[in-house]
Amino acid sequence: MPVNLKLLGAVISSVAALSMAGSALASEYPGRIITMVVAYPAGQGTDLAARFYAEKLSNALGENVVVDNRPGAGGNVGTASASQAEPDGYTILMGASGTHALNPAMFQNPGYDAEADFDPIAATIVIPMAISAHPSIGVDSIEELMEFSQANPDQVDVALPSVTSQLVLERLNDAGASLNGIKYDGSAQATAAVLGNQVPVLIDTLGSSRRYFEQLVPIAVTSPTAASSLPELLSVAEQGVEGFNVTAWNTLYVLEGTPDHIRGRLRDEMRTIMADPGTAQSMDEFGFELSPWMEREELEAWEQSERERYGEAVRDAGLDGR
Repeated sequence: MPVNLKLLGAVISSVAALSMAGSALASEYPGRIITMVVAYPAGQGTDLAARFYAEKLSNALGENVVVDNRPGAGGNVGTASASQAEPDGYTILMGASGTHALNPAMFQNPGYDAEADFDPIAATIVIPMAISAHPSIGVDSIEELMEFSQANPDQVDVALPSVTSQLVLERLNDAGASLNGIKYDGSAQATAAVLGNQVPVLIDTLGSSRRYFEQLVPIAVTSPTAASSLPELLSVAEQGVEGFNVTAWNTLYVLEGTPDHIRGRLRDEMRTIMADPGTAQSMDEFGFELSPWMEREELEAWEQSERERYGEAVRDAGLDGR
């Protein structure tokens, strides 16, 4: 069959044009400031990590990535507002286990659909929680905290700045403690209450708490073993509460429906940032652990398993408000 050279040339030209158009689209993003929504107050663990990644992404993308703190309702307010943005890559979300695993299990309608509204780009960090106390109550171990709370049932107040903190408290009570949770809007308020001896115990991220360990008594971390950044502070499990494990995490998201070339650009830049040894070092200094890199299918499967794991933990702790 004779080849139609004109038709062949037209096809080749069309393919080349599409390729050039794709390249142009990729090079055009970003063309303006990107907003990274954080659904927690400034100074909280997620905020600390978000500001680090926002700065790194700004340098990589050649355009400012600014953090916009929108706290409220345990992360529901900011996450719901982000879910209403255009899926154009100019609003991204530094989500958390609270917003994307705990809250969907705890609230019948958090104001967003964690799975349908967001598309994960990269799991960024794992966040051990820390339990610390005002020195006036004279406890410095989990065993002593358990005994003190049992001697004063439901009278030992604990400052809780997040839903993850609340889950830690419920799991401690399941293990035999008798602690009473007091909810705060964020780390700053919760920590101030304990520093001022208005509340004797604090449960917050290790990254937020560790800077106050000269004024407060560190008791334990909630990861299965001691954190690499503070190996001398034993975990709850290492202090005798077998199987205790409550850790938080952060994941960077775009809106579902964001164009492939934008998702791909953000994933490529985040892969490079997370592979930099300086990133792991910085996370260690914050009291966080760098998440392992996961390709898209693996990331989506992991996130689904986390929703199931946290859902079970919420039901076991009696926090399911559905």
